[in-house]
Amino acid sequence: MTIVEPVLASATRTRLDAAPSSAGSPGTAAAKARVEPAPGIPTRHGALLSWIARIATLTEPDAVVWIDGSAGQQDELKALMVESGTLVPLDPELRPRSFLARSDPSDVARVEDRTFICSRDRDDAGPTNNWREPAAMRAELSGAFAGSMRGRTLYVVPFSMGPIGGPISQLGVQLTDSPYVVVSMAVMTRVGTGVLDELGDAGAFVPAVHSVGAPLVDRDGSPRTDVPWPCNATKYIAHFPETREIWSFGSGYGGNALLGKKCFALRIASVMARDEGWLAEHMLILRVTDPAERVFHVAAAFPSACGKTNLAMLRPTIPGWTVETIGDDIAWMRPGGPGTDGRLRAINPEAGFFGVAPGTGPTTNPTAIEMLRSDVIFTNVALTDDGDVWWEGLTPEPPAHLVDWRGQDWTPDAGTPAAHPNARFTVAADRCPSIADDWDSPAGVAVDAILFGGRRATNVPLVVQARDWAHGVFVGATISSEQTAAAEGTVGELRRDPFAMLPFCGYTMSDHWGHWLALGDRLAAQGVALPAIFQVNWFRKGEDGRWLWPGFGENSRVLAWALGRVAGDAEAVESPVGLLPAPGALDLDGLDVPAADLAALFDVDPGSWLEECDLTEEFFGRFGARLPDALTTELDALRRRLHDATPVAPAAQ
Repeated sequence: MTIVEPVLASATRTRLDAAPSSAGSPGTAAAKARVEPAPGIPTRHGALLSWIARIATLTEPDAVVWIDGSAGQQDELKALMVESGTLVPLDPELRPRSFLARSDPSDVARVEDRTFICSRDRDDAGPTNNWREPAAMRAELSGAFAGSMRGRTLYVVPFSMGPIGGPISQLGVQLTDSPYVVVSMAVMTRVGTGVLDELGDAGAFVPAVHSVGAPLVDRDGSPRTDVPWPCNATKYIAHFPETREIWSFGSGYGGNALLGKKCFALRIASVMARDEGWLAEHMLILRVTDPAERVFHVAAAFPSACGKTNLAMLRPTIPGWTVETIGDDIAWMRPGGPGTDGRLRAINPEAGFFGVAPGTGPTTNPTAIEMLRSDVIFTNVALTDDGDVWWEGLTPEPPAHLVDWRGQDWTPDAGTPAAHPNARFTVAADRCPSIADDWDSPAGVAVDAILFGGRRATNVPLVVQARDWAHGVFVGATISSEQTAAAEGTVGELRRDPFAMLPFCGYTMSDHWGHWLALGDRLAAQGVALPAIFQVNWFRKGEDGRWLWPGFGENSRVLAWALGRVAGDAEAVESPVGLLPAPGALDLDGLDVPAADLAALFDVDPGSWLEECDLTEEFFGRFGARLPDALTTELDALRRRLHDATPVAPAAQ
């Protein structure tokens, strides 16, 4: 490891000592702090060095380590965490080069109520984000971060979202005191000196500061005992859109701490995309090849618990079709530049998968099971007696004995889950058997179709095509899922998640919809072909509560019809909510779906839909005057079509 002690280097420390006291304030510039390159510091980027110096002055680490991206450095950090108890090595025969981490029970998921958008104007954050006034939040953060790394090491993690140097990629630097975060960021992004080389002496980067908030030395110099998973009861995940900053305190888990993921790739990047004319979306990316060897690319947005990972690694059941994975969670889409057709081109800005383990099994997602055979960091799953991992859904029956995610003995009659419901795996994308050979192409792929999906037991058909771009934006803005458990709210009540971005958009959702509309208008005016937009719903139920559609690999039949529409050779019929498959257009060969179930899958009941229109109007009303007029127009048009519709089921399939 390249370790520069104490803080950065003796020459640098002298200059820091001379800096004004405000140098450590989050986001402020130390006018007199001038950090010069020193031996062991692998960059001459003055702004980067000054920023690191200010954070080091504020947080008071014992040492600073520059992450170079080498395998040897990563192995050294993993060995350090094994020694401290943060990582438990798994059996090298059963799960080679893999580890288990157990988080503190108070630190197991994203903390949406402590996630803030600190825009200058409160209205820019919108009614669905938690807003804090920037100066007030900076003051709070200064107090929280002051001395937060005493006794620990500050790691400098230069990272690239997307291939280094790619035309759609963006660069960031995360400062963190968590080695777990460092090794996870090395899986999820491209890290190391190659990023610093791309930055050069003055390149732009997103600054991201993270601390678990558990110093090992008190203010009076008294030592504290470390724990395997340090964290703090007080948490902040704060974003400053105008200055492109991320500050995270108190959590070591997932998107709270891996700041390249939701914080950068969505909340900050969505603002960058709005300002620069592109899209940063919570979408998977697929390559689909049909029997005629026509190649299509699909981006798809799904809220949680809607089968997103299963679709990202889909195994088609219809002969002659293949699906390859490009990304499972995030898509950055930018119009092609000079010399191209100008179409939206998408990259997966991540380099790994951070997936939910429970529910992932050989039946639901066999590709993921193969992917997890080696080189994985598992968090909050159960440990088997032979040194492997287990979670609910991995096998039909649980083992007779496990050590659960809390580190306690567990048996099937324990009455509690062995793995936490949000237990995760972190694994490199190139471990995925279905990954496309060119999944990390810097130029990305041209997007042919966009899917929006929710978890709806009623109303929403299996698949419907939007009439045009504006109608498609309306569909994305109205995506919702029905509550399935009392813990989520009233069972059956709609949980809105427009574009699957509600927790992740760095500015008001109404402006996000307006940005989509404006981008579509601009590209259409240039004669650029826009992706076709569809809504899908694998979760419709009959009156008896049965699933009407088998899902999983059979969802390839829905993709086949949608991409047939893109190619111009699949028939559709009109409905009040959009275009449905014409009779016989959906390939059902070899699939036993009763005619009554098929009719119910595409039934559009005007009365129920008119009630839903009222709920949509109420939801849109939250955004006031910032709601784009085009969405009001689409809602009015939907109401007219529903009033004009006769209450009969669509033509038999």
